Amino acid sequence: MKKVFSCLLAACMPFSVLFAEKIEGDTTNVRSLQEVEVVSVRANSKTPVAYSNMNKREIADFNFGQDIPFLLTLTQSVIVTSDAGTGIGYTGFRVRGTDANRINITTNGIPLNDSESHGVFWVNMPDFASSLQDLQIQRGVGTSTNGAGAFGASINMKTENISLQSYGEFDGSYGSFNTAKATFKLGSGLINNHWAFDARLSSITSDGFIDRASVDLKSYFAQGAYINDKTIVKFITFGGKEKTYHAWDGVPDYILGEGNRTYNPSGYRGDDENGNPLYYKNQTDNYEQTHYQLSLLQQLTPHLNLNAALHYTKGKGYYEEYKTRKKYIEYDLDTLFAGNDTITKSDLVRRKYLDNDFYGGIFSLDYKKEKWDVSLGGGANYYDGNHFGKVIWMKDYAFDPNFAPDYEYYRSTGKKTDANIYLKANYQLLNNLNIYGDVQYRYIDYKIKGKNDVWDWNIGEMQNLNVAENFNFFNPKAGLFYQLNKENTLYGSVAVAHREPNRNNYTDAGLNEIPKAERLLDYELGYKFQNRTFSAGANLYYMQYKDQLVLTGKVNEIGEPLTSNVPDSYRAGVELMFGAKITSWLSWNGNLTLSENKIKNYTEYVLVDDGNSPQKEEYYGNSPIAYSPNVVANNLFSFHYKGFRANLQSSYVSKQYLDNTGNNDRSIDAYFVNNLILGYTFKPQGLKELSVNLQVNNLFNEKYETNGWVWAAYYTNEAGGLDPYVEKSYFPQAGTNILANIVLKF
Repeated sequence: MKKVFSCLLAACMPFSVLFAEKIEGDTTNVRSLQEVEVVSVRANSKTPVAYSNMNKREIADFNFGQDIPFLLTLTQSVIVTSDAGTGIGYTGFRVRGTDANRINITTNGIPLNDSESHGVFWVNMPDFASSLQDLQIQRGVGTSTNGAGAFGASINMKTENISLQSYGEFDGSYGSFNTAKATFKLGSGLINNHWAFDARLSSITSDGFIDRASVDLKSYFAQGAYINDKTIVKFITFGGKEKTYHAWDGVPDYILGEGNRTYNPSGYRGDDENGNPLYYKNQTDNYEQTHYQLSLLQQLTPHLNLNAALHYTKGKGYYEEYKTRKKYIEYDLDTLFAGNDTITKSDLVRRKYLDNDFYGGIFSLDYKKEKWDVSLGGGANYYDGNHFGKVIWMKDYAFDPNFAPDYEYYRSTGKKTDANIYLKANYQLLNNLNIYGDVQYRYIDYKIKGKNDVWDWNIGEMQNLNVAENFNFFNPKAGLFYQLNKENTLYGSVAVAHREPNRNNYTDAGLNEIPKAERLLDYELGYKFQNRTFSAGANLYYMQYKDQLVLTGKVNEIGEPLTSNVPDSYRAGVELMFGAKITSWLSWNGNLTLSENKIKNYTEYVLVDDGNSPQKEEYYGNSPIAYSPNVVANNLFSFHYKGFRANLQSSYVSKQYLDNTGNNDRSIDAYFVNNLILGYTFKPQGLKELSVNLQVNNLFNEKYETNGWVWAAYYTNEAGGLDPYVEKSYFPQAGTNILANIVLKF
């Protein structure tokens, strides 16, 4: 098959849109080289894994300023969430119930996941979609790739190809909640047959749906390249700077039950004399992240290419919080004596800082000839991160001559070396049968030293951190791809993956809990059909875990979800997909995932009193895994006639549990959401193209939540018994809201 059905959006479209127009001269080889820039970490039409593609045109059609997770809304087995309720700011996603910390993200094959948290914070990469050529999502273990978090799903993003013609572009959006986006792009085209340059500047601001959940996001992208018949050398830099008001606490369930869907408790500092709540205006997250990539793509022979790249990422910033009635001792401060008064608590403002450097190199040798398609690759990366916190203001500062602003109360470092090497090959055993093999060795050395931001009551000082871990992982994969005929294909694969614990697994571990590495054994079996007017597919999967770090429903004090090892668990399901070209101007695409996600013989350990008492054990047997819906369905009707387009997209997500107890009182209700996009494109005199578009999100004003957390504990009552305590919060999403968009190309 020349084309593979790529789940939903790409059902009847080419893999990528490389260039819109031809130019003078022979650029065939340059185009071919640009197409293979990320081939080593991607699946192709005969790789026996489940994957989906989005090309440049599809990304642009849905890019109104929301973060990349929301561009993936209609992709198979993906669910998304937004703290602010708008898809801008702090956003996240899960694939097959697998949380984002286990999803490997790369740009041009270079790892993007944070080395310690394993997550990708899209708020640090605003409008990155405007600089993408295409992306691929691999579900399950997928193929070997670079970096942390390669466990359960992978997303490889490829930045824009060098444009061989000069261009300019403005892309602007404005809509509900004062959401505004402005993007400017320029390209030099090919200079002296060898040089080309591209640049983008973007600004996104929004008040957010949730109270005070404002964002102020700035970003850029720039690249320069030298090209000839057999070589492309690129220097790429991109970065983002964000200021985001905290909305990571969610809306408490009792307030949500009263109908207040926008309430934000973050920043509360008390009431005024009239009983009106007061909020700290600088309860914000402030972070800047800058990426640099220097890459070489060299055609060594007609059948052998070398990809190599060096990279460096600088991240620094802080978040600021107003905290009420906090104990002095929790910030390593002495009790204050003011006359006859003993002061042990005070309102204060703290800042928690991150300052980190991440650098390394990757390579791949890619050979393709006749029956062989082989890649030998790998990479080595080093991370050096500093974590520290300061108390910058105290309400009782005037009474304490020993306190000075910017008092540092904790500091620790995280250092990590991550290296891997892989060899993968696809061999055409028979005319219609390919065999696939992939082996990877990965080495991790991780050290944490210093003091954490939590007071340890057992030892009477800030929590000591002394982690020194080494991991050696061997990850083999094998599969078969069978071409029944021109329209029908079958594939099957089995793969092993391992993942090391992240920083929070060590710093936020429960009493006597020692985090372990996870192992996944992934079985995939798929069928695809495609002809000129119809495509369909089915993929069966069974993901068997040992020591899976499942979400517990709890979060730490900055809203990061916490996980804990469970010895035996699995995710099993079927992914169905279809696409139909009903007429030349109307198409229908959709997908459906039905799954079962279970922990075998689950025992929950619940805190008693302050956590120093023995924990209470509660056995639940085989229980559902948190945040793993049994049904995810998507539907898209696309209408295109001359310059007009209309897309009606629908998504259904069934009930999700907030923890692993299977308790219906701790769950997120199912929801069904529809979005509408309308657009018209024409070519007025003096412009290459002018497009006007309108996006209507949540068309039918569904009241729904996409995420939440729960905290459960027991407290000893006066009679010596235990009383249960449960606290829950949810993340409501915006009702009907609109974004108007205009694109000028010249």
